[in-house]
Amino acid sequence: MKKIKFLIFLIFIFLPFQALKSEIIIMSACDDKQDEFLKNEYILNLNELIMTRNYVYKEKTYQKYRLTDLSVKKSNTYVRNIYEENGKILTHKHGYPQFYTQILFEKGKQEVYMKTVLNDEEGISKISTCKKIEKFDSES
Repeated sequence: MKKIKFLIFLIFIFLPFQALKSEIIIMSACDDKQDEFLKNEYILNLNELIMTRNYVYKEKTYQKYRLTDLSVKKSNTYVRNIYEENGKILTHKHGYPQFYTQILFEKGKQEVYMKTVLNDEEGISKISTCKKIEKFDSES
């Protein structure tokens, strides 16, 4: 009986610590085919299933977007939920069931893609290449 109590005690001690492991991938110094940035980075928190994108437009790009949209900010951050599927990391679908977009990452690769789906026809295009990738495995 003491052995069973001891095993149950160990399970309750070590089980919570398994959930405290996290993996964070920071992709920074990302270029872009269309726009110019002072800062463009993606932070993928695979434990919380959240992607955070931080960027700061260069003045020329900022002015280009500001002409047509006064709500554009020179510096911005946005957060999207993510999930893993077949070794790929995708943001949740943005748009309508017939037409939506997702940002797509592949673990260990420096490219960032845009996945576009229109009436079940899928297209993938590269939107950015990141020069620096850091991966953090942390335990608390």
